[in-house]
Amino acid sequence: MIKLTAIIPTKNEIHNIEAVIATLNFVDEILVIDSYSTDGTFEKAQTMATVVIQRKFTSYSDQKNYAISQAKHEWILLVDADERVTPELKTEIKSILNLEKIPHTAYRIKRQNHFMGQRVNYSGWRNDSVIRFFKRDYCKYNNKHVHESLIVNGSVGSMKGKFLHYTYRSFNLYMEKMNRYANLQAIDYNDHTGTLTPYHFVIKPFWGFFKHYIIQSGFRDGLVGFTIGYVQAYVVFMRYVKLWLLRKGRK
Repeated sequence: MIKLTAIIPTKNEIHNIEAVIATLNFVDEILVIDSYSTDGTFEKAQTMATVVIQRKFTSYSDQKNYAISQAKHEWILLVDADERVTPELKTEIKSILNLEKIPHTAYRIKRQNHFMGQRVNYSGWRNDSVIRFFKRDYCKYNNKHVHESLIVNGSVGSMKGKFLHYTYRSFNLYMEKMNRYANLQAIDYNDHTGTLTPYHFVIKPFWGFFKHYIIQSGFRDGLVGFTIGYVQAYVVFMRYVKLWLLRKGRK
């Protein structure tokens, strides 16, 4: 079987690190790249992972690209700390690595999302998927600060197995995360966004809510779906507020 490196980026993930590593007991190398955690994540990872690197965080894409360059094996499985590899996904990955010739350069993996203690079946998260299983030398993340995507020099297949994704720990922490994302998005949007108008501050946030809650059937997820739609609208609004502040040189 072709050997596999699993990469886990971390920053204060002590509540997740043991559980995510436990689902990676089939890989040949576990590489944790830690952005100077202060909650014991680094120390715990040292007792469980094959390699643990501490590196200053500049952007998600930069951190992941560096980790990929440090991987020992040609095939990579990149797993966020709040994700879990299901037994079905594990079996599928192993079967692909056992093939005489792997048909694709990278593979897209669906995620089953959980939010506010509930499985989310709609709200725009139903078909959530990410390219995370790939051949090292043919793939690289783009230079976005947030919501980075993998650029693949080759074909992309799809997996049937899924990640379980537990993005939510508490509402306050989730909103802190969304505010960080808004900050980073403001930087990404600065170069290709024209003059800011009421369209950015009113129409786009409203559309964010309408899309998630109505078009993507968030109402079928109850209060959780309403909250997801509301938070999406808030993040869009804050993205442009922070872009306005950025352009004014204010905080």
